Amino acid sequence: MFQLRPDSAALIVVDMQNDFVRVGAPLEVPDARETIDVHRELLGWFRERQRPIIFTRFIAGPSPTLMWKWSPEIAPPVCACWSGVKRSYADIEGERDCVAIIDELAPLPGEDQLDKYGYSAFHRTRLTDLLHAHGVDTVVITGTVTQLCVEDTARGAFHEGFQAVVIADAVSSYAPELQRASLQTLAMKYGRVMTAQDAMREMEA
Repeated sequence: MFQLRPDSAALIVVDMQNDFVRVGAPLEVPDARETIDVHRELLGWFRERQRPIIFTRFIAGPSPTLMWKWSPEIAPPVCACWSGVKRSYADIEGERDCVAIIDELAPLPGEDQLDKYGYSAFHRTRLTDLLHAHGVDTVVITGTVTQLCVEDTARGAFHEGFQAVVIADAVSSYAPELQRASLQTLAMKYGRVMTAQDAMREMEA
């Protein structure tokens, strides 16, 4: 078991984008909205201490990939998570860029936004180099969907040599039973699973 230390930790917020979080979104995960307040607490904690924060964005289209077979909403005419596509959602006024991070968690200037084209934030991205550049050895992971992009990112962290902490009350899924199984698997072999309060308390100790 490793100890969480604030001077070597980074926060990775996975795919808290309009097309996943907003009401009526094509890839909607309703429970993601229940994690917004916890995300705000964590963002405030990391910002106050000037620790790295990285937001990931899942990007799809415009050409067919294997992903289209498993998430048909990506294909036309819906075009979920396509760059440059704007749409309206039931819970906010006006149109939004469908791949953008939700307004409630909007990145501040200087905070990295990392585009990925699959589930893991480490697969064919610059995330490993980015973390090394900041002297990070531990990643605190939040976001959606738990058993897909969150889990694959936590597994990716393990394979890249980073200690991973998944925040149980800041991840979400459309299938609670799959979320439970995912968190159990991660806690068994890939990292730690903690609540936000416990993680922050340990880093403050």
